[in-house]
Amino acid sequence: MPEWINIIIRSLSLLIILFFMTKWLGKKQLSQLNVFEYITGIVLGGIVAIHTIDPTSNIIYALLSMFIWFIVPFAVEYMSLKSKRFRDLAEGRSTVFIQDGKIMEDNLKKEGYSTDDLLGKLRDNGVFLASDVEFAVLEPSGSLNVLPKKENRPLTAKDLGLKLAPEKEPQTIIMDGEVLLEPLANLALNMNWLETELDKQNVSIENVFLAQADNNGQLYLDLYDDKISVPQPTEKALLLANMKKCQADLELFALATENKQSKALYERNSQKLKHAIELIQPYLR
Repeated sequence: MPEWINIIIRSLSLLIILFFMTKWLGKKQLSQLNVFEYITGIVLGGIVAIHTIDPTSNIIYALLSMFIWFIVPFAVEYMSLKSKRFRDLAEGRSTVFIQDGKIMEDNLKKEGYSTDDLLGKLRDNGVFLASDVEFAVLEPSGSLNVLPKKENRPLTAKDLGLKLAPEKEPQTIIMDGEVLLEPLANLALNMNWLETELDKQNVSIENVFLAQADNNGQLYLDLYDDKISVPQPTEKALLLANMKKCQADLELFALATENKQSKALYERNSQKLKHAIELIQPYLR
């Protein structure tokens, strides 16, 4: 067999094996590399590279080496899930850099971080003044998590005393001009609803590059033809406005009539509608 064919076969075989080994090791290895996982990734890649370009090497040795470097990290990961002490040894522990607004200089030196490194990590988190930080910790993965002081945190609905309705994640229901039925069903919607909404905006499915819908049934579109402007959904705002208008009309009717029974009826229904608006308003924001 010619050497170039041998190299192609070995390359594809080892690449496929490495692909499945990486998947079996889990997504964590791809997103958060600790020291042990970093070494494992380099060695596995090196084994594949060496045995790919050297056609005289025994591929059995390559498979044996890859198996060892696969099974050891797999066992370490399993033991880490079972034992906190072993996890601290294998993955490392978090290091506090700022506590109660004070920089821990000894911890910076321990991790080999300079003041410039710390300030750079803070800027990555959108913080430009160290004095604005209440707590900062360096994770084993190398990322720095920052807790700003309370007065420097953005306001939330809870801070303002607002009650917001729970919200589910939006679903992509059209991608590249093709309807995705499963996400559509996840929102308890169907093709009839989708076709009706597209007809309202005079848009065909074939011209839709991306369409997403939220749990309120509002449709957001991006078209292939960028010259066509698609209005943003306004159903919730219109519904709230109509309800408020009806409630205001009932109040006007109550003021305009001199019939006591009619006045009482208008006022009673106005209060009911006002209460309904207060209940439903968080869902229509």
